[in-house]
Amino acid sequence: MRLPLPRSRLPEPLDSTRGLSEAEVAARRQRYGRNNILEAPSYTWAELCRNTVSDPMLWFLVCTSVLYLVLGQPVEGWTLLAAIVPLAGMDAWLHHRTRASMEGLSHQLAEHAVVLREGTLQRVEATDVVVGDLVEVAAGEPFPADGLVVAGEGLQTEESSLTGESQPVRKRPLRGELPPGNDPLVEWTHWGLAGTRLLTGRAVLRAVFTGEETLYGRITRTATRHQRARTPLQAAVQGLVAILLAAAASFCGVLAFVRWRQGYGWLDAMVSAATLAVAALPEEFPVALTFFLGSGVYRLARRRALVKRAVSVENIGRVTCICMDKTGTLTEGQLRVASCLPMAQVSPARLLHAASRASRPENGDPLDGAIAAAASAQGPTAPPSEVLALFPFTEERRRETAVVREDDGLWAFTKGSPEVVLAACTLSPEERAEWRHEVEAQAAQGRKVIACAEQRLDAHGWLGGEPLRGLRFLGLVVCADPVRPGVAESIAACHRAGIHLVMVTGDHPETARAVAREIGLGGEAPSLLLGEELEARLSQTGGVLPRNLDIIARTLPAQKLELVRALQASGEVVAVTGDGVNDVPALQAADVGIAMGERGTRSAREVASIVLLDDNLHSIVGAIAEGRQLFHNLRTSFQYLLLIHIPLVVTAALIPLAGYPLLYMPIHVIWLELIIHPTALLAFQDAASPEALRPSERPVQVRFFSRGDWAAVCVSSVVLVGVMVLGYEWSLGGHRNVEHARAMAMVALTVASAGFCALLSGLRTRLAKLICAATLASALVLVQVPALARLLHLSPLHVMDWGWAIAGGAMACLPLLPRLFLPWQRPRPTPQVPPGTPRPSRRSGFKWPRQTHG
Repeated sequence: MRLPLPRSRLPEPLDSTRGLSEAEVAARRQRYGRNNILEAPSYTWAELCRNTVSDPMLWFLVCTSVLYLVLGQPVEGWTLLAAIVPLAGMDAWLHHRTRASMEGLSHQLAEHAVVLREGTLQRVEATDVVVGDLVEVAAGEPFPADGLVVAGEGLQTEESSLTGESQPVRKRPLRGELPPGNDPLVEWTHWGLAGTRLLTGRAVLRAVFTGEETLYGRITRTATRHQRARTPLQAAVQGLVAILLAAAASFCGVLAFVRWRQGYGWLDAMVSAATLAVAALPEEFPVALTFFLGSGVYRLARRRALVKRAVSVENIGRVTCICMDKTGTLTEGQLRVASCLPMAQVSPARLLHAASRASRPENGDPLDGAIAAAASAQGPTAPPSEVLALFPFTEERRRETAVVREDDGLWAFTKGSPEVVLAACTLSPEERAEWRHEVEAQAAQGRKVIACAEQRLDAHGWLGGEPLRGLRFLGLVVCADPVRPGVAESIAACHRAGIHLVMVTGDHPETARAVAREIGLGGEAPSLLLGEELEARLSQTGGVLPRNLDIIARTLPAQKLELVRALQASGEVVAVTGDGVNDVPALQAADVGIAMGERGTRSAREVASIVLLDDNLHSIVGAIAEGRQLFHNLRTSFQYLLLIHIPLVVTAALIPLAGYPLLYMPIHVIWLELIIHPTALLAFQDAASPEALRPSERPVQVRFFSRGDWAAVCVSSVVLVGVMVLGYEWSLGGHRNVEHARAMAMVALTVASAGFCALLSGLRTRLAKLICAATLASALVLVQVPALARLLHLSPLHVMDWGWAIAGGAMACLPLLPRLFLPWQRPRPTPQVPPGTPRPSRRSGFKWPRQTHG
């Protein structure tokens, strides 16, 4: 991986050791700006208030609550007004979270820097570093800017929070002439980057990029300036509410005018319009949305997924693609000794003892820390009586040696690159070839292999140098970042559900391939692209992704962000998992950003919409299953609301417009609301199946209802309206018995309500059975008990009347039967997608089979 280097930013030849003068510092600060890597959010509280007031849902709540108060229903009015408070509080919380996110990002940056100016070393604020400064960075310190390493030995950096690289990255000074060109490309191993930390050695850095021009600065700028779009479900519900509100307002005006023209007077006209308004107000839809999202938050919390934005419950149920970070998500993110392969007559304990003697875990090297931990697990190790010499690891030597005095004499212990250590040992050509073959086999599995050797030294003859020949080979220490338990099973579950999985990592390609094969991603030959190759293909094809893509290795944050946007442009609903600062832009841009709660950085947790409390991919699979089931439940609830709401509004307007007495009085509307609200919220609460994910639809634009669903709703509504109007006309009779006619229509509506609830819920839960029984019982008691019937302006029905009402309500349910029980309308199982199956692009002309819930 290489980065461009503008020649104009280098004040001196590369090998120059002269620092800048104060005049040069001032000129460069004026030209390139201060080293302010983080950009403070520009939002003020006034802007926040303006954005909140512009929310149409807020004005809907205000208007609806005022209307309720005017109509004399203070409980409903004040309840809706109170709902405004959490909405405004959510905006304030998001403002606070943005500030907290910036604070979390700043923890990765240097606060001070040591620079060479006017011929002397000076300690300055990190924000005072300018382009061209010579900066000294000691072990354990972060780099204050992006620049070229021009001096230093044995340099290793920790870049996992920025690039995703799980292991220490070795850095080498850039010496000699630069490649030709105005902006030559320089290898990654020569760069020190802001936000990363030097683990070993002392580096001298020539600053090239500062402030927002650093890689870290570009990440934070992308994260803080990205705007979130409204989710499809929010837009659909708001659009539906707006249509119903417009229709209700029109009906109310027309009804009032017609009743007045019919000679019923102003009072009747106002009562008719007010009753229709109460019946037509679609407050159930936003209430149901809020309730189901809240229920989803609770359910996901039980699956160890903390939801920070309730609308994420909707998005996670529609996820069709997951971009997984390897380090910390698929693997544990911690280097460990996977196995020891000792020589014959050498015990594993002796092998680890030699490796630990040649290690220095106090320097922060994860490899040395893993070896020390494995040696300690073998049992307590006596410290050497004296360390006489240390020969540290360098890129040229590629090994590390310690000469120590122990109880049994003077020893030299060496560990390092297998090629170098094997060449220094007394082995036959056959043995050396056999061990090289073993090294290649282990490396092909993505593991880090260290060779170890020892040599007993003559305490009197040793002259202080490092032993270079005649070492005794002890064996290999194999280290790896182990895969998390249960990951393979979760990958298989996602494949069965048709979810596209892409591993995105900054690690070496062979390491990524080995992990993919271990977890079953892509089969035996997973498809892999480097980050640079992905970027080139996207630019050449206009953002079209390759058909089969399992792994993207050696990625930069900007490339990961481009991947997410390309997937979204192709119609995917993308979830991104991550734990580092390098994941922040992709987490922010994804439809669902999922951060690791245990080892994730604060920045990743702040911008993510969901935080996993146990860092387990299995929790993501469970969360997707819950989200899909919740979306199905919510859609069923909305379908029930439409099936009741449309006949209610149409009959409330149609019968008075035809010149008949009012069908509904306000008390009737209250009765119906007491039926509708509990049914819509409680009857459709099916739990997610623990065995498999529910199949999801894969349209480019999400439809809340299919054409078949809309057809069933419309036909059922028309049938129910016809049954209620005919029953009202027939029961009214020549005596104009309005109470009897109202009772007939009300019973038909309540019977249909119970039937809709039974069919849509399947009576799978105890609450659904209870609500259906309570609906029918309420009709029976309130109509047949004379005292209650008089209170409700109704009259008891005869047996024939009940038969007509029940038959009419059942007829209204008939259009729903094909959608629920015919074999070709049942939810189709998700096709089994074996690992490694090529995944077509939407833009290639290939169509994925549609998957529906029915």
